[in-house]
Amino acid sequence: MALEWIGYVAAVLTTAAFLPQTVLTLRTRDTQGLSLGMYSLFTTGVACWLIYGWVRGDWALIAANAVTFLLALCILVIKLSNLRRDQLQ
Repeated sequence: MALEWIGYVAAVLTTAAFLPQTVLTLRTRDTQGLSLGMYSLFTTGVACWLIYGWVRGDWALIAANAVTFLLALCILVIKLSNLRRDQLQ
């Protein structure tokens, strides 16, 4: 049981760590300093962890990675939108 709580604490902390970057990106729309490659790989990796958690029925993995996936996806979408806008100018 204690091991499961460690998983939940880890899930909350790693997910919460992503929140400030997402809030800042949503507020400023500035993604110039963010790597497209990193966010593409990270978002895909988090999606894989989410699927893995789903298959295992591990709610700590599911909850943390579902939230982190949405946060990372928001940043990735804004990054791609900014790149497209910059290419059209």
